[in-house]
Amino acid sequence: MRRISWMLAMVLVLSALLAACGKKDAAAVVKDLNEVVGEMESYQGAGVMTLHTGDTPQQYKVEVWHQKPSYYRIALTNAKKDVTQIVLRNDEGVFVLTPSQNKSFRFQSNWPDNQGQVYLYETLIRSITGDTTRQFADEKESYVFDVAANYNTHALVRQKIWLNKSDYAPKQVEVSDSNANVVVDVKFDSFKFGTEFEKDAFDMQRNMTANTEEGGKTGTDSGVTPAEQTGEGGKEPANPHTAPEPDGAVTDGQSGVGGDTEQQGTEGAATGQEGEEPTLAEPEGADSFGVIQPTYAPEGVQLKDDQILEEAGDYSVMLRYEGTYNYTIFEARPQDRAVSLAPSSVVDLGFTLGMISGDALQTLTWMTDGIEYRITSADLPQNEMVRIATSMQEESGK
Repeated sequence: MRRISWMLAMVLVLSALLAACGKKDAAAVVKDLNEVVGEMESYQGAGVMTLHTGDTPQQYKVEVWHQKPSYYRIALTNAKKDVTQIVLRNDEGVFVLTPSQNKSFRFQSNWPDNQGQVYLYETLIRSITGDTTRQFADEKESYVFDVAANYNTHALVRQKIWLNKSDYAPKQVEVSDSNANVVVDVKFDSFKFGTEFEKDAFDMQRNMTANTEEGGKTGTDSGVTPAEQTGEGGKEPANPHTAPEPDGAVTDGQSGVGGDTEQQGTEGAATGQEGEEPTLAEPEGADSFGVIQPTYAPEGVQLKDDQILEEAGDYSVMLRYEGTYNYTIFEARPQDRAVSLAPSSVVDLGFTLGMISGDALQTLTWMTDGIEYRITSADLPQNEMVRIATSMQEESGK
């Protein structure tokens, strides 16, 4: 009897030792993660991102490609509208593309260096390794880290990251606000390290004229090519950031935002005068999209007026808000051309990238569904700009 009890005890001890040997603590996992990132050459991931920033959650299919050292391609497909935008970085710069509408948006930036993106592997690992107060859990098939969020906005405070035990690939990310409410949730359906991409996978023209197919390859070209911004004779101006406008004025290249305090249209739309009543007549033959109003406004702010503007048959809208903060929202559908922006800071709006430019007078610019939006203000905080922009995403013109 004693012999059986002794043998049983030995079996239990050995089982405990074997189980302990198979487990890793947070320090061991962090060490492995540093090695994975250091040796990583490329990856490809796909999943679903849900934004809980409005009354109704917004879902986007996300596809992420990365090739060392600095090539990125992020395809965000609005599940409701079935419209795909592509954020692209290559040797030529950073682009936001809407291939289905032949719209391209180019700006100068070092994105995503030192800027958090919830769907980028490097960002997630940097958040884990950089937080010395990280919380760690060992679940059945995942290592789970609870760490500080680092997404250049005060609205996002904490995040939980699930990593696959077998290869440290991301499985899920939840980003929460100060009240522990989940604001962004990403669930990866697939993630593969060491993906071999086609030679032109990160080429702007290829992505503008090709359909995305399964397997990480782009389809054959359709022959549609976006026209680049050009000066006289089809050549770019000597300085693309001081391109002359049709009326001879010079802008800073920021989608038609001039040095004046009033905004101007991307294609030369004229702004309304102070005290002018809203114009309800739409330009004849214009590509109208109605008036798209945000569902969110900071406390103490009211809509002053909205105006439909007309210049050379173009359709554009200007909304002016006043109160605690004073700002202008400008909406226009630019012609099929790439717009080159002056150096600016990149802002992650979730559904796309936005660009903040200016000092005393700041402008947040972004494009979605072929419409270019700008919020300009001298006193509106950046986090409020982002909230306003996000609230406009699912709205349709009225």
